[in-house]
Amino acid sequence: MRVYYSLYGHLLDKARLYKGFKKVWKAKGAAGIDRQSLSDFASNLSDNLDQLFLELKTKQYQPQPVRRGEIPKDDGGVRLLGIPCVRDRVVQQTLNDLLTPIFEMQFHPSSFGYRPQRSCHDAINKATMFIRRYGLQHVVDMDLSKCFDKLDHEFILTSIRKRISDSSILALIKQFLVSGVMVEGQWQETKVGSPQGGGISPLIANIYLDAFDQEMRKRGHRIVRYADDILIFCRSRAGANNAMVQATKILEKTLKLTVNPHKSHIAHSDEGVKFLGVEIGSRHTRIQPKKLSGFKAKLKGLTRRNSGKPLMEVINMLNPLLIGFSQYFRIANTKREFKKIAAWLRRRLRSLQLKLWKKPSKLHRELKQRGYKPPFSYIRMSGWRSSASPLACYAMTNQWFNELGLVNLEQVATGYVFSHYAEWKCT
Repeated sequence: MRVYYSLYGHLLDKARLYKGFKKVWKAKGAAGIDRQSLSDFASNLSDNLDQLFLELKTKQYQPQPVRRGEIPKDDGGVRLLGIPCVRDRVVQQTLNDLLTPIFEMQFHPSSFGYRPQRSCHDAINKATMFIRRYGLQHVVDMDLSKCFDKLDHEFILTSIRKRISDSSILALIKQFLVSGVMVEGQWQETKVGSPQGGGISPLIANIYLDAFDQEMRKRGHRIVRYADDILIFCRSRAGANNAMVQATKILEKTLKLTVNPHKSHIAHSDEGVKFLGVEIGSRHTRIQPKKLSGFKAKLKGLTRRNSGKPLMEVINMLNPLLIGFSQYFRIANTKREFKKIAAWLRRRLRSLQLKLWKKPSKLHRELKQRGYKPPFSYIRMSGWRSSASPLACYAMTNQWFNELGLVNLEQVATGYVFSHYAEWKCT
């Protein structure tokens, strides 16, 4: 295994820092404790990069504490974030770009999170292949409690030191780990953990958890891991029980992490294995019900009849949401669900347009323009039931919505599987 002795000099490159900034800019993100936004940093970009370069060169660079942030989790809890200042994000991103190619060569082939040229779809596809092609239908689903917040600093540095012996790079990484966090104006020491939100944290987590991946590989277990979402595939219930015991021992004793006993369990593919928003079954892959209901709730919020917004404005707000959802979940067998959502959404839009037209005369005018001849039956323009009436459907056909540019979920190809997976070696 190759060890890299002199890397810090490669970090002292303004062009590299600029590339790091471009990635930070593309990722967006909030300001850190100094309240400097990305736009503020970019307004004086050359001078700011020169200052970072000088501080790194003279070894005077000191990262600032991260700002505490919180995002809600599906189970009702919160996920803690550490939001670095823009200048620190630029350095972290540049360092990440420098180190990623070095560690990519050693990572387990079934690790997919935060890695170049790999995605959630890749992870889902490989898990599906283990279940359906190789008959590993007993699956251990491991849940880690606050994984990023419990990474042991000494283990992180020891793991990195196996490939990087440059003391300046190691010292810089340690600075990021111990920079602390500001909570309600008070500085708190960070003795463990690598805060989610920093550009270097995903790589650190992958380096850390690769020890688990490789240990499971030595023991002959087939796994798929996306960040801290871990699945272990077995042929029997007894094998799954044994794998769960071994995995728990590695994670808790060696890596000093905490396995959540209430959420970690053994599932069978006949009942569906929940992973990255889908349920992988022995024959079909479905969207998890909570993801489906959450998506419909968002659509409902954007199509309220009392919003007063024109139909085209509503469609323009809906389309990015429809594209994102459909492109992610097209991997599942969702043709029927997509058809139901598309029909339900068009009905909501018809109801919205009827209320905007206010009077039946406007609806009648639209019908006449489409070649329908009066008399027309009475219709309540503000009633939900009216949106399913023949008159509303004749005036606002499915094709009419297509012409307005509404993304049609019925036209999305589903059950998408990457063809190259047939050639992958399952390790």
